Amino acid sequence: MQWWNDFVDWLNTDQGWTVLTGAVFPFLAILVAGVVGAIVGRGSTRRLVVQRDHETRASAVAALVTVGRAASTWHSLSPAAKEHSETLAAAADIQVRLLPISGAALAADWSEHQLADMRANSVNYTFQADQTLDEYRDRLVRWLHKPSKAKKLFGDDLDRWRYDTTAPDPVALDQQRWAEQQFTAETGKEPEHAPELLLGPASTPSKR
Repeated sequence: MQWWNDFVDWLNTDQGWTVLTGAVFPFLAILVAGVVGAIVGRGSTRRLVVQRDHETRASAVAALVTVGRAASTWHSLSPAAKEHSETLAAAADIQVRLLPISGAALAADWSEHQLADMRANSVNYTFQADQTLDEYRDRLVRWLHKPSKAKKLFGDDLDRWRYDTTAPDPVALDQQRWAEQQFTAETGKEPEHAPELLLGPASTPSKR
């Protein structure tokens, strides 16, 4: 312990105190400041990355909701408006699929199906299409805040649709024909069919 006593005695001298206050204390202050700065900088960078990620997802969801609104009124859109909406839908689909987060592909596949459904049902004077739009928007917003829930939000529907071979609703087909006749009578023009709802000849009751 003699070396420790000698060291303490040296610190009590003018030379020791000068070294302590002129070199040791500033070095320790710089070291502590560097550690604190690194911790603060790491936290700020992490928050910036999280914020940027959320903004990117929000932009993608907003784009999907925008094309969803157009899909819900698809039957009343002009050919130019439909073409513009399809372009926006394709861009939004790519934007979502490129997101480096959980469930991006599921969200894109689910949205693609829902957009087609809204376009097909837009002839029902927006009631069914509006219901689908509300669910479409709400699910995408929930995914925006909790991307880890994508499987629960979209997976079950996608699995069900994959095995659903139900034919188009005859009532919807009849409404589509009637609405197009009204459109032609008022404008003198033939409307464009929604690509998801192909019209065949008028349905007749089946004989059993």
